[in-house]
Amino acid sequence: MDQPIAILDSGVGGLTVAKEMMRQLPQEQIVYFGDTARTPYGPRPAKEIVRFTQEIVDYLLQFQPKMIVIACNTATAAAWDQVRMSLDIPVVGVIQPGARAAIKTTRRNTVGVIGTEGTIRSRAYEHALRKIAPQLQIVGIACPEFVPLVEKGRFRGEEAQHVVERSLAELKSAGLDCLILGCTHYPFLADIIASVMGPDVALISSAEETAREISTILYHKGMQAKSTFAPVHRFFCSGDPLLFRAIAETWLNEPVQVTPVVWEVPNIY
Repeated sequence: MDQPIAILDSGVGGLTVAKEMMRQLPQEQIVYFGDTARTPYGPRPAKEIVRFTQEIVDYLLQFQPKMIVIACNTATAAAWDQVRMSLDIPVVGVIQPGARAAIKTTRRNTVGVIGTEGTIRSRAYEHALRKIAPQLQIVGIACPEFVPLVEKGRFRGEEAQHVVERSLAELKSAGLDCLILGCTHYPFLADIIASVMGPDVALISSAEETAREISTILYHKGMQAKSTFAPVHRFFCSGDPLLFRAIAETWLNEPVQVTPVVWEVPNIY
């Protein structure tokens, strides 16, 4: 099936999923939407996140995707069930793949989760983890400063180092051997997070695990792209297209064309 796979995120975080898809599934075309005008989603009420997510899904349906990927943990926690039940194509979220990978990785049954305020408040990872492994000890903290750093392109350097060190201080003594990066923005900061947490703590990227999940679904449903030509990916954002393109090209290491889309509801944060 040569229809595209649609990826949506509150901003640039879902590019971590897109990058893994390009690596693991190089023949699949991506249509990406980053809601950069209304990011961050974390502090927003769940009803608002559901509405935003549905608006983006409705926009992406014009491209006749064969799959929707909600590459945002906050949106997955709030809206995945509703979107999944409203469509007759697969809808993939980022929470279940990350939870399964953490369960396979942990040896001391003590798992940490970092995410936005909305994701941590929803306890979505805790529910997903305990449904499979009720014996786990789970420590979850919100890191609200991470997404704005990434969205501004400041995910390297001293400022990022200081923010990560301050945000993760309480996790250092929690006895973790596994830490879920419960926001697709966080892999932008993975090197700094790894240095702060130390070599004994494995980082679980929901982006990498989600790409594997996508690959599995495509294979089992016989939905892989048939074309032998390199796909042309399309990118849309609701905020500054120049900033989005700069971050996307840095992360994906290839030229990116971005089409701006104007929403009626402005970002209020």
